[in-house]
Amino acid sequence: MKQLIQNFKTGELYVDNVPVPSIFRGMVLVENEYSIISAGTERGTVKVAQSNLIGKAKQRPDLVVQVLKNVKKEGLKATINKVWTKLDSLKALGYSSAGKVIVSMDEYGLFKPGDRVACAGQDYASHAEIIAVPQNLLAKIPENVDAKEAAFTTLGAIAMQGVRQAEPALGDNVCVIGLGLLGQLASQLMKANGCSVFGIDLNNSLVQLARETTTDSALNRNDPNLLKACEDFTKGMGFDAVIITAATSSNDPVELSGEIARKKGKIIVVGAVKMDLPRDPHYYKKELEVRMSCSYGPGRYDVEYEKKGHDYPYAYVRWTEQRNMEAFLHLLEKKAVRLDPLITHIFDINEADKAYDLILGKVKKPYIGILLKYGENKAKSKSSIEVNHSPAGIINVGFIGAGSFAQSYLIPNVKKWGASLDGVVTSKGITAKNVLDKFGFNFCSSDYYDVLNKKENNTVFIATPHNTHSELVIAALEAGKMVFVEKPLAIGYEQLKSVKKTKEKTGQPLMVGFNRRFAPISKKIKNEFENIHEPKVVNIRVNAGLISKEHWIQQPDIGGGRIIGEMCHFIDLMQYFTGADPVKVFAQSVSTDNKMIISDDNIAVNVKFSDGSIGNLTYLANGNASLPKENIEVFGGGVIGIINDFKDGLIYRNGKTIKLRSQGKGHKEEVYAFLNKMKRGESAPITFRSVCLTTLTTFKIRDSLTTGLPQKIEWDD
Repeated sequence: MKQLIQNFKTGELYVDNVPVPSIFRGMVLVENEYSIISAGTERGTVKVAQSNLIGKAKQRPDLVVQVLKNVKKEGLKATINKVWTKLDSLKALGYSSAGKVIVSMDEYGLFKPGDRVACAGQDYASHAEIIAVPQNLLAKIPENVDAKEAAFTTLGAIAMQGVRQAEPALGDNVCVIGLGLLGQLASQLMKANGCSVFGIDLNNSLVQLARETTTDSALNRNDPNLLKACEDFTKGMGFDAVIITAATSSNDPVELSGEIARKKGKIIVVGAVKMDLPRDPHYYKKELEVRMSCSYGPGRYDVEYEKKGHDYPYAYVRWTEQRNMEAFLHLLEKKAVRLDPLITHIFDINEADKAYDLILGKVKKPYIGILLKYGENKAKSKSSIEVNHSPAGIINVGFIGAGSFAQSYLIPNVKKWGASLDGVVTSKGITAKNVLDKFGFNFCSSDYYDVLNKKENNTVFIATPHNTHSELVIAALEAGKMVFVEKPLAIGYEQLKSVKKTKEKTGQPLMVGFNRRFAPISKKIKNEFENIHEPKVVNIRVNAGLISKEHWIQQPDIGGGRIIGEMCHFIDLMQYFTGADPVKVFAQSVSTDNKMIISDDNIAVNVKFSDGSIGNLTYLANGNASLPKENIEVFGGGVIGIINDFKDGLIYRNGKTIKLRSQGKGHKEEVYAFLNKMKRGESAPITFRSVCLTTLTTFKIRDSLTTGLPQKIEWDD
């Protein structure tokens, strides 16, 4: 299918063929008829991408702060690799469209194939022939509403949320500052509420359009009579509400709002403007109320609502994103909002570059509503695209999942080893196409069966969200593939049992991505204890840092939480240093009433091993990033081995201290070890028993926290 794409590194805008996105439970596949370009938002996005590296940094200082924090946490080299991976990516544009349902997996059966729907959401309602949209970001289009009009729905919902924040009453005097698309829509909505509307903008053509179609009066911001006109419009009382829909780095809209608002009036900020609120002379003396309007309404940025499809109770949250969308469509149905005067251009998706020439000012023509149109194309629904025809190697690899981790640590090392990169599969076609182009895969797809069913692929790497690992491992093993799956192997007992059963049935090699045991410094320390057969003590302290509750890894049904998703690394490392099976575990976490803190992320774990060794893991989210992340100590037989954040280490033996240099956390060595074993037809570098016991131990840690008791770890579990 065709999709409008921007290369974030180069800034290039183009239409390309990408695989159709895949859908999961709670999502709907839609064939777009029209999508609308949000000029203000998309102009800013495109300009950031077209800036050089310094320009990008200036426009996104928040990301610069993140980079600096990451340098302290992971080091300069790892951070540079991560930054370049992020920069060298393809970005989907657009977030408001309308089309017809192709396939629906919504949980309530509300949407059927053939239904006409309005769609919302960045990275969902994109400028593409086919899109995958979560069920709460869709609304059915009434029969008498054209798809061109319905494509405005997301923008209409944004304007509507701003209007709701103003709480307009019949007869209120309202000023709208910024008469772009959002301002024009907000003006119409205010008039539909029985308000008198005055508009202000710097663009004369937008002022004229507002006068003719959407407001009662409008003036240019630079008109010398502006303040007098506002005074006359409100009979000297000032505006009951001022809605700022402008997008500017200037503080002028905020200052002007304070000047023209009545005492105890409301200032509603919808657009991205500078917000230095001047206390005097207006905001303080008038006791002005400033309200932010968050996008298209309650539910925005809430993972439970947007991605998981959990709606808010109607009685308690009357207006949500979806209900605002439905309300706007209802106004279109009643002809209470007129969009024809706002549609100035319609371009075919193949001519999308011309549309962006308009909003970037390369073509000097007035515009406001710019639509992209999608024609019928029987070839648009392909799940895969084949580009290269490289000969298959001894190891022919398919990747299922290719996020930033896979692109930084797995794919480059697989390629350097010399394996043939055959197919790459991601749920979003644009990501799959980007990875194909970047690394030289033979084909890309959004359907993992395109990799599993291809006989030439003898090896599969799985790097998807944690909840899908076991299902994909089972499918790959049954397809006769050699399998490398990123940790964890599973997030629940039944998943682990199913993997174990399939592994024993097929006998295919299976490797889990526990990389730290392959780090050169880990191997050096392991060698120091090679001939020491007495029990060991392994102490591991991880200053992991805070991950918010909203992050996918913290979602029990997706990431499994940090015990399963991250602490497994260190249980594996304990097994590696002791050379023994874990047999019992006891865990305690902090107790707190602070709802921002996840107690299980601050935990002390004690593991007993079959040879009498013990391991102590202290995993912390409540520390400080200035302390190095990981410290590992191994004691036994008069020898001590220390790893300092995998940057350096020490050996204490016979009264001497030996300094060690570190060369990373073992990602390259892990991949090479696996591929070398597969090439020779041998078993995976880590035994299946070991990876199962590591996974089982993480489950038992959770059980110990629940029961407050030590838990036995048994293979038969």
